[in-house]
Amino acid sequence: MNSISRRAVLRGGAALAVAGFMSSPARAIGHLTTGDGELTIMADGFIKLPLSAAMPDVPQAELEKLLTDNGLATDALVNDCNVTVLRKGEQLVIFDAGAGPNFLPSTGRLASNLAEAGIDPTAVTDVVFTHAHPDHIWGVTDDFDELLFPEARYHISQTEWDFWRSEGALDAMPEARRNFVPGARNRFDRIEDKVSFFMPGDEVIEGVEVVGTPGHTPGHSSFMVHGGDTPVHILGDAATNLAVSLERPDWPTGADQDPDTAIKTRTALLDRLANDKAWVIGFHFPHPGAGTIERKGAAYRFVTA
Repeated sequence: MNSISRRAVLRGGAALAVAGFMSSPARAIGHLTTGDGELTIMADGFIKLPLSAAMPDVPQAELEKLLTDNGLATDALVNDCNVTVLRKGEQLVIFDAGAGPNFLPSTGRLASNLAEAGIDPTAVTDVVFTHAHPDHIWGVTDDFDELLFPEARYHISQTEWDFWRSEGALDAMPEARRNFVPGARNRFDRIEDKVSFFMPGDEVIEGVEVVGTPGHTPGHSSFMVHGGDTPVHILGDAATNLAVSLERPDWPTGADQDPDTAIKTRTALLDRLANDKAWVIGFHFPHPGAGTIERKGAAYRFVTA
């Protein structure tokens, strides 16, 4: 399975090295290196949700205090959307496709940012999905409902694909997210003859391990990029808001399909990442979303790269 193209961020070297994390007009930031792979982190915009929608089942006063203690606003949760691009030999791989033009006005910046960074979508060889929520998969199609990455092979969890295609998917969704189902199916129809399926433990691309992280969705997957002294873990939505997910991994979020499973997944994953001292890229962490996870008492904290 193949990779994504240009202006990748990481260059060579044993450990994953940070060479700057400087903003550019395209917000292609990063420059981490892991073995023979280069990673670039592209911005697709941001999502802003009222606290009552983002975290409806937690004590709101405690949530507001946690946000205040972290210097964050308390009127809403604002999460950036970071798309990771991997260039590895002849492969140009993109992890998640962003939201595209038909989700929210604040999202859908990936196509223009790729162009500004000099990345030709037709050169992308592989698109790898963490899951099928709109901000991760709707961006496979453009304004004309044509594939943005027409030459790519697409990779998704078999469990994830089966869930969104199932008869029960619509009934499993709360009212506010019911449009996610036809949206996912529409994109599935567009890639059906170009899709490959994976399961946890598979090597989706050479040197890229699938890590099963269910709960947010049934087949949600994260990815460990091997090759250097320090692996890079692409989280997807296994952890979302930087402050909340790390300081209170036991709190359910409004976007988790199975909150109990998501909590177990998040807690185990953060423990593993802190032990491994792996680099992480959080899809919804403040752009560019790269850093490491450290323990903070009984919880965790994020150290920006």
